[in-house]
Amino acid sequence: MNRYCARAPGKLILSGEHAVVYGAPAIVVAVARYTRVCFQPFHRGSSLCTALTGITRGRRLPLSALDRLRQKLDQRFEAFLAGQLSVNTILQRPDDLILYTLAQCAKHVPVVGRTKTQSPLAAGRLKTFSDLPLGAGMGSSAAAIAATMVLYEHLLNRPQTLAQRFEKVRFCERLQHGKGSAIDAAAVTFGGMQFLQEQNPCALDLSLKNWYWILSGIPECSTGECVAFVRERHKQDTALWQAFSDCTQALKSVLTSEQSPADVMKENHDLLTKIGVVPEKTRFFIEQMNRCGGAAKISGAGAMRGHHGGMILVWHPDYEALHHFLMQNYPALAWGKIEVADCGAALCDDEQ
Repeated sequence: MNRYCARAPGKLILSGEHAVVYGAPAIVVAVARYTRVCFQPFHRGSSLCTALTGITRGRRLPLSALDRLRQKLDQRFEAFLAGQLSVNTILQRPDDLILYTLAQCAKHVPVVGRTKTQSPLAAGRLKTFSDLPLGAGMGSSAAAIAATMVLYEHLLNRPQTLAQRFEKVRFCERLQHGKGSAIDAAAVTFGGMQFLQEQNPCALDLSLKNWYWILSGIPECSTGECVAFVRERHKQDTALWQAFSDCTQALKSVLTSEQSPADVMKENHDLLTKIGVVPEKTRFFIEQMNRCGGAAKISGAGAMRGHHGGMILVWHPDYEALHHFLMQNYPALAWGKIEVADCGAALCDDEQ
């Protein structure tokens, strides 16, 4: 029986995390590590079975219950906005976000040849597979949303423009982080490198020679918790957000002129440390990286508690020196060269 698949890339933020919420620009790159979503239809039945590899064995949900789930999650989001729920309790199950995305895809399908209570979705098994570490700042939730959206655009024969998909990914992702991220949505929808100004993405055709990612460990707090923590303490600090904005513009300039980004990254790291999202253990690692000839900063929301800051972005002009440093001091850390994904979410082969 046919199985239909779509995939979306992860992302790394080069500059602008947190600050983008307050109107500052940001630079993000889509990376060639993917979340893949696959659907296999059943011959008969009226339920959807989910399985999120490495997360949960999933559940069986009647298709008729999808819209009720959508309404319930919308209500929980409103409760969060009213201060009645914390951001990390909006979603109650690991597969809620994908099922909510499905319900959004089905919401506007015309009622032709079916009753209003009949779902336009087919019964079947929905599975996800991911190369992206969960909760580490690589956009795993946005990638899952975008891949699911592309898959069901195809299955329902309801294609969207990239601009429409970008907005819908943001809308669905608000349940995960409390606010839909233009950064994540831009990367997983458009691919490549994107410069965001006033939340609007614009493609940048720039090289990332000598850039690497390093996974320092999974943060103990969610992106939404970090964003709320920073908002509570720094929301009104316009000078701080202007400093972040200047950093992002400076990074764009050095990338364009192919100069060393070390000074800009160190300044960016200092600003992220100031807002309290770089754990002490992560700060120590970044200081070591600076001393060995490179530069580093967290990429993503970071963490306001615990030892791990998630993904670390590294620039180093000497691969051999970087390799030696990591093997001598941090042999267990996962790391690699940044490989840019030129395309955003798209249909793919079953094994791709």
